[in-house]
Parts: sequence; structure tokens; C-alpha cells
Amino acid sequence: MPRGRRERLRRRRALSESRAGLTRPERACSRNRELELYENQKCFLLFLSRFLAHSIVEHLKSQQKVRVAEAQRTERSVTPDMSSTQEGEHPLERAGAAPESLPGMETEAQASKSSLTNLSTEIEFSENLHEIKSWEDKSTANWHQMLRVSESQAFKARVLKAQAWEIQASEAHRRASQTRHTSVLEMDATQALKQKPLPEKVQATEKEKCEILFTRPCWSNKIEYILTQVGYSMKISSLWHFFILWLHNGGCSFLIIYILMLFLVGVPLLFLEMAAGQRIRQSSIGVWKVISAWIGGVGYTSFMVCFITGLYLNVINVWTLFYLSQSFQFPVPWEKCPLLENSSDFDPECARTTPSLYFWYRLTLKASDRIEDGGSPVFSLNLFLLVSWCLIGAFMINGLKSTGKIMLVLVPAPYFIILCFLFRSLLLEGAAFGFQHLMLVKISAMYNMNVWCQAGNQVLFALGLGLGPVVSLSSHMYPSTNCLSDALIVALVNLFTMLLVTSFSFCVLGFWATVITHRCSEKNAETLVKLVAMGKLPLEAQPPPNLTANPTSVFNSWLNSLPQPIKHMVFGYVTECNLEKQFLKVKEGPSFAFVAFIETMSFIPGSVFWSILFFLLLLILGLISMIGIMQGILIPFQNTFSSFRKSTKLLTDPMFPPVVVFGFMFLCDLFFTRPSGIYYIRLLSEYWIVLPIIITIILENMAVGWAYGARSLVSLPPRFLEDLAIVWGSPASAIIRWLWCFLCPIVLVALFVITLIHLSLKSITYVAWDSSSSKEVLRQYPSWALLVMIALFLIVILPIPTYFVYCLAHRISFTSTSQGKPIISFKSLPLIQPKPSKEVHKEETL
Repeated sequence: MPRGRRERLRRRRALSESRAGLTRPERACSRNRELELYENQKCFLLFLSRFLAHSIVEHLKSQQKVRVAEAQRTERSVTPDMSSTQEGEHPLERAGAAPESLPGMETEAQASKSSLTNLSTEIEFSENLHEIKSWEDKSTANWHQMLRVSESQAFKARVLKAQAWEIQASEAHRRASQTRHTSVLEMDATQALKQKPLPEKVQATEKEKCEILFTRPCWSNKIEYILTQVGYSMKISSLWHFFILWLHNGGCSFLIIYILMLFLVGVPLLFLEMAAGQRIRQSSIGVWKVISAWIGGVGYTSFMVCFITGLYLNVINVWTLFYLSQSFQFPVPWEKCPLLENSSDFDPECARTTPSLYFWYRLTLKASDRIEDGGSPVFSLNLFLLVSWCLIGAFMINGLKSTGKIMLVLVPAPYFIILCFLFRSLLLEGAAFGFQHLMLVKISAMYNMNVWCQAGNQVLFALGLGLGPVVSLSSHMYPSTNCLSDALIVALVNLFTMLLVTSFSFCVLGFWATVITHRCSEKNAETLVKLVAMGKLPLEAQPPPNLTANPTSVFNSWLNSLPQPIKHMVFGYVTECNLEKQFLKVKEGPSFAFVAFIETMSFIPGSVFWSILFFLLLLILGLISMIGIMQGILIPFQNTFSSFRKSTKLLTDPMFPPVVVFGFMFLCDLFFTRPSGIYYIRLLSEYWIVLPIIITIILENMAVGWAYGARSLVSLPPRFLEDLAIVWGSPASAIIRWLWCFLCPIVLVALFVITLIHLSLKSITYVAWDSSSSKEVLRQYPSWALLVMIALFLIVILPIPTYFVYCLAHRISFTSTSQGKPIISFKSLPLIQPKPSKEVHKEETL
């Protein structure tokens, strides 16, 4: 704006303000608003002019291609007898004729002339565009000086908008230069075609060498994406582990600690992985190479941990399918002990224990007495292992398209089943006792560092952090989506699910403990009656006959009323029946669901129906979590190796790698269906997996918070957050910066140190089945099993130092490999930028 006009506007505005009676601060605020409005209008007009300029360039490029094609057709029509001329020499040169003298050549000359004219027009337009860009730089500098008096938040917002428009201008300039270069190449190719046509064999070879463009598919809608993330987080092992931690670590006190860890550590880290996948748009292997090359090995570590986790988690689906197949009979086989062949007597091994425990160890697992005892895979489990992998493959047959539709059905279904169990459990005897334990609060747990450590580890496991599926699934989401709200939704739904499962679990197990205690009291009464009849006890030791209403309370009241000498005599023949101790006998691991729960289902009227419903719940939860894990395995395969992208379906092509991956994982799972397989699963799930996950998450946090365009952490946010602000159109919360850069690293390092100390001081034991006594016994893992666990840990961690040494040897920068490249705004450019598969392969494999 000219200085004279600006002065006139200033005087006119001052006169109007004085007439309106505005004070000096109000006049300054009014001037700032008008100045801001003026600058926004100027930037919008500049953006509109560049958009029109870019459209003109694209139009000229398309017109040039049409004219080159017309020139080629004209050349082929005017040279029918070129075979009679010498090779590489035009007929006009031999005849000495002028080009204008032959028919058809005038049209070709005009086409060539118009092509050159079009090319010169494009060059002039590119130069003008460059001048516009330089003018914008000057105006932007003046703009920054004029806006120093405005507020800081408005200044930052305008800077972000200016950066986005600057990126669009540079992108338009780059495309214009590419158009100029492409036009020259096309004219050279046209002249070459005029001189000498290529042989057919050469043309075929060139077509084969052509690179295939890869377009990254996206989710059909946001609901499918959110449901897939929620389904992945609903792992059966994390659900029953949360219940055990609540039961043995302070009740509601543990819930308070868990919620604090969830919102201070879990949600920021979940947001970090989602944002990394959406921003970089690569799988869990390639995304960390782009963010920081030195930490590029984290992707391979998370991939291997995800692979091993998927192996043993799918075995839970195998057990569930086996139990589900046995539920369609009345009575259910774990309700009573089986009879011996050709006899009316029960199996003596089952008679020494409970039917549910016998069915779990002897008929389902066919468990060995020790981990050292080998054996071939159990045939009955191998059949269901094949069925399980076929179900997962069928659900993923069409990639994201079929996965999203399946999740729309499978993810809401467990909530209906959980609500049915919740309402039914509230009507059971002993539900009030279980609900009392649910609401129990122990203040001492708030000061226990071990409880905080277990709560933090449970947050990482429950959200599925550090394994890779979160990054891989979010890489197919639109970059403009605010993944902070997605992370909050997934975390809250996961917390709500665990609270629902824990609530009905306490009520159900309260009923289980009550029934077991009643049966114990009735058995003690029968024993005392026999002893009194045999004369071993006096008549005063005769129990009351009416124990049907409440056997435990009636028997305990009678026992406490006995004289002290007779009471001591009775205690020598009866077992202790304590409701509190029986409730706390629930153990962690698969036996929680496959022993205690199924025994409770056999006590409920209509046991067949409730057993089928319970195992359907376990099966759906297991399948949807396995679908998420398999996406975290297959997506890195497809993104890392270009040959894996040739087919869009999984099972239509027998040579497509997902089928090979499923087959390989089926063969590996046969190891866990052996009689000693349950002991290896406990070794991996309870002792091994925690350390690789924590290390992976620590390095991911370092990569985003410190390595990606690392700057002053006190004054400025990480560059990653600024990139997200440009893509979203609004800045991210400043709280995320402090959580990523300070709180989360400190908490994660503390978790790693405390967990490492706890594992080093704790004896590595497992619960085994003793066939001689028909009881569960506690055994210690042999030294070779510990060596195998350490070796497996070193193998999965090895890519991290290997990649670090590789980058150090080749002097690769610690900061982001994409630093210095233009940041593409989703609002200004197409969502999916096609890349040649060879280029993608080189970028992801470094």
C-alpha cells in the first residue's frame, strides 16, 4: 500500500475514532484487528492467484502433451515409404526438396511451432511465478515487522498460515519447473521417433522396467479405524491381568493410580504413536527411520516382539475354540469327573482334585509335569489352531476394507455379552461379597512403589504400545484427523471395558467362592457325622442337621460354640472353610478364565447356555485383538518390500506373502500346543515381554520428543507438534510438549529400572501340574530356560544397536531424515501422494 494512502487512512480512522469516543487502548485494538484483517485478505488473494497460476500450468502441460501426440500421428501419416530411404536420413534431404513443398509437412511444422510457443509461455509463467514468490518473501518480512504489536497467539497462528501458503507456492514452482523439463524431454523424444523407431523387443523391455505406482489405501471412515484400534487394545490377557492387579494391589487405590498413569503417560504415548503413523504415513518399521535414522532399529524390534506376542496370544483362541466345542453337551464335561473305561468308578486322578482343574490340565493341555518334558503337539489342539488361523485370514481377506466391516460387527458384540453377565451376576448368591472387595480401598497401596510400577506396565500392555500395530493402523488414516481425540477415545473405551469386565468378574467370583465354601462346610459336616458314628468323636461333635440354607454360617456358628477341648479335636479332622481366603485363591494367568470361571459357569442354572456365551465372549475378544496384531505384522511387510504390493487380496493369490506369513505362524504355534507349551507361554508373557516393550517405547519417545528437529525444549515445542499443527490447522496443546519431553521419559526410565530390579531379585517360577498328587505345584524354571529368555531378548534388541552403529559409521545425522524437506499440508495438496515402489523401498530400508 502506498505511504500517502496509508497516511490518509490513518487520519480518517483517527477522526472516526475520536468522534466515536474510543480510548487509546480501544483504538490500538481496533487498528490491530483491521491490520490483521487486511493481511489475511492479502494472503488469501495471493494464495488464490497462485492456485490459478498452478491450474494454468497444468492446463498448458496437458495441451502440450496433446500437441506432441498430434505431431507424432502426423509424422506417421506422411512417411508411409520411409522403409525405402536410408536409415536415419529424412527423404527430404535426399531429394533436396523444401519441407514446405511436401503435403502434410506444413501441419507438422505448425504443431512444432505451437509446441515451442507453449514451452516459452510456460517458461515465462514460471519466471513470473518466481517473481511472485520473491515479492511474497518481501511482503512477508514487512508483515512480520507490522505484527509485532499484536498478541503472541495471533502471531503464531498467522505464521503457521504463512508457512502453509509458502509451501504451496514452492510446490507450485517446483511443478512448473518439472513441467518445463518434461516438455523439453517430450520434444526430444518426438524428434528421436522421427529419426528412428524403436524395435518391438526394446519397447517391451522398457515397459517391463517401468515402476509401479503405489497408492496407500485409507480407512473407509473414522468409525472403522477407531473400532479397530479399540479391538486391538481389548486383549484377553490384559483384561484378566487388570482384575488380578485390582484384587491384590489395593482395590480402588489401584484404580486411582492406574487412571493417573493412563492420562499422564498412556494417552500421550498413544497419541505419539498415532500421530507418527498419520504424519509420516509409513508402517512401524519405516516411520522411525524417517523421524530419526539413529533409532531406526526400533521398528524391527517392535515387529519381532509383535510377531512373538501374536504367536502365544493366538494359542488362547485355540483353547477357547476347544472349550466352545465341548460346551454343546449336558452336563458340560468339566462339571463332573469322567468315568473309567468299562467301569462305574471315577478317574482317580480327577477324584483327587476338582473336575474343572482336571479337564484343564489333563484333557485340554495334556500338560506334562515339568517344562523339561517334551512331547509332540496335541492333535486335538492342532485342529483348532488351524481353524483359528483360517478365521483370522478370512476376516482380513480384503485388507482394510474387510477388516473395517468385520470390526463394525465384532467390536460392539462383546459389550452386549458383558452386560448380560453383569446383570446375571448381580442376582447370584455371594455377589454382594464380591462387590465389597471391588469397592475396597487400601491407602497403603498409594505409597507402594511396586503398585505404581505394575500400574504403569499395565497401561502400556492394555493400550498395546510398543508393538507396532497402533502405528501401522494409523498410517492408513487421513493426516488431517486430530489423533489426540482418537487417543482419548481409545483410552477411555479401553478403561470402560476393563471396568465392566472387572465388575462382573468380582460378582461372579464372589459367587464362586461362596459355593466352594458351602460345599466345603457340607463336606466337613459329613466327615464329622461319620467320625461320630464310628466312635472317634464324642456326641457333642455331631454337627447340626439343617445346613441347606446357609451351610457356611451355620457350620461356623456351631463350631465356634463348641467347648475348647472338643473344638481342638474337631479341627484335627476338618479342613478350613474361609470365604475370604477362598476368594483370594484366584491365580493370575489362563487358569483364571479356564478354571475358576468355567467352574462358576457349571454352578449357575443353565450352565450350557452361559458356558457357550462366555466362550463366545473370549473368542471374539481374542480374534479382534489378533486382527490388530496381524495388521501390525502384514502392513510392515507390504510397505517394506515392494513385491508384496502386487495383490490387493490375501487368499486369492496362493503366492501372496500374507498366506505365507499365516502358514509360517501356524507352524511356529505348534511349539506352544505341546504338553509343555503352557509353561513357555507363561515365561514369555509374565517375565520376558515387559523389558523389550519398555525399551521400545523409551526410544520412540526420544525420537519424537528430542530427535525430530531437536531444539530448545524449554522455549519451543518439538518440531513434530508444529508439523501436526500445520496439517490440522490448529496448534496442539502445550501440555503434550511437557509430557513428551519431560514426564514420559522419566516415568518410562523409572519403570524400566524398577522392573529390571524386580525381575533380578524375584525367583523365576511357574505353576505346573503334578500328576502324582493331582495338584498344582510351584516349580522353578531351569537355568537353560532363563538363558533362552535372555538370548531371545538380545535377538529382538539387536537391531537397535546395529542400526545405531550403521548410522554412526556412515555419519548419518541424529535428527530427522526429513528435516529440510517441505512439509505438505493436507488441506492444500492431495491426500495420497503416489510414490514409485522402488523409491519407497529405498527410503524405508535406508
